[in-house]
Amino acid sequence: MAPIKTEDFISSIADSLQYISYYHPVDFVEAMHRAYLAEQSQAAKDAIGQILINSRMCALGKRPICQDTGIVTAFVKLGMKCSFDSENTIQEMVDEGTSRAYSNAENPLRKSIVDGPASDRKNTGSNAPTVVHVEMVPGDKVEVHIAAKGGGSENKSKMAMLNPGDSIVDWVKKTVPAMGAGWCPPGILGIGIGGTIDKAMCLAKESLMEPVDIHELQERGPSDRIEELRLEIFEAVNSLGIGAQGLGGLTTVLDVKILDFPTHAASLPVAMIPNCAATRHLHFSLDGSGPASFEPPDIGQWPELSLDTGAEIKQVNLDGITKEEIGTWKAGDTLLISGKILTGRDAAHRRIQQLLEAGEPLPEGVDFNGRFIYYVGPVDPVGTEVVGPAGPTTSTRMDKYSDMMLGKTGLIGMIGKAERGDATIDLIQKHQAVYLMAVGGAAYLVSKAIKGSRTVAFEDLGMEAIYEFDVKDMPVTVAVDSTGAAVHKTGPTFWQKEILSRK
Repeated sequence: MAPIKTEDFISSIADSLQYISYYHPVDFVEAMHRAYLAEQSQAAKDAIGQILINSRMCALGKRPICQDTGIVTAFVKLGMKCSFDSENTIQEMVDEGTSRAYSNAENPLRKSIVDGPASDRKNTGSNAPTVVHVEMVPGDKVEVHIAAKGGGSENKSKMAMLNPGDSIVDWVKKTVPAMGAGWCPPGILGIGIGGTIDKAMCLAKESLMEPVDIHELQERGPSDRIEELRLEIFEAVNSLGIGAQGLGGLTTVLDVKILDFPTHAASLPVAMIPNCAATRHLHFSLDGSGPASFEPPDIGQWPELSLDTGAEIKQVNLDGITKEEIGTWKAGDTLLISGKILTGRDAAHRRIQQLLEAGEPLPEGVDFNGRFIYYVGPVDPVGTEVVGPAGPTTSTRMDKYSDMMLGKTGLIGMIGKAERGDATIDLIQKHQAVYLMAVGGAAYLVSKAIKGSRTVAFEDLGMEAIYEFDVKDMPVTVAVDSTGAAVHKTGPTFWQKEILSRK
């Protein structure tokens, strides 16, 4: 076997990361479409519809599926007879490929990796270093399973050291509701069982690289205990009624993947990692004959759907809006919002907090009085775009700042994804404010509603800077209204009862 050229390995990493940034795996698209056709909750069906529309737009436009273009994880299976034409390590080559992919001028990807995780958290500017797992295997090839994992779903990972006689199904059924909707369901649950707890986590992550095939398993029936567990967990989780984006519905997971490994007689390590609606992964191999090539999928395999613009959808201008008008909105209402909104994520909120605590004014142009904030960190624009893909980030991370923002800045509305905590819901009711939810996993679609963008403050924070967006007909759902009614509570409760009543 000829040595594998370092450049072939690096370029294959770069090309694969570009590929998965805009192409969902076709099996995932097909599973999402099946869920769309079966869904009976209108709110969940609309959310899945937006995810599928966004997916097709990204495949055609070659732009990121989600603004969170992820932390790169590579499982590299290195044949014992392999050799390379240089002394570069696998880690160095994956990092270089990642840096190239994320700096591609035609499709720049958001750089989200920060160094000094427990200190200054400074962005590395390259989306490296990556997370690389290397395993020596028989043979003369290199096989790579690569993924770009969004922080919203990664943050919901769970692990437990169960007793050998405990029920894994019961643990999963108890744990999934505690994850909230920040992982952007419907997605896939990866579960690792056995080994040590660190091995279980690796198994869970690697299981997410497998194709969606639960429907085939349902048709043929299980052949072993692991397949039985997959079906049991699949049914148990979907019976929770959490639904797409946590709005309540029939489909919470599209598949459940499980890998196991022998463990200690006294132990039952279990790990669970969800993949979100922006599932991105790919497999390729190298044998010394050149770089990997990636054929574009057939776009005809994507369904052609359109956004619902029925009479029940309200068009709203946020410029100069009053609390009296906000008070007429009810939880579950669908709105098309227009006007100017400010943005801000974790780092911007911390800066605001520091300024207020020091008695210093906010930067020029940062005036939240009577306005809305959008929790987002967009991708850089290309060509004629005013902004790149700009979907919402998980709102619960901003809960700790809600008292400050609603009580001290005059903010009256927030836009993000997933649920809010009980304390924040109480604050929304107290201040007669509102929380609107945009669909996670529909970032490119959302960006098309943004007609203007300018950086207002904290430019050094990169994608976490404060921007002002001028939006036109941006689709959102009233997730918490001014009375404190919350769809992430009422929706799943209703659909859990509805699903149980049908059994």
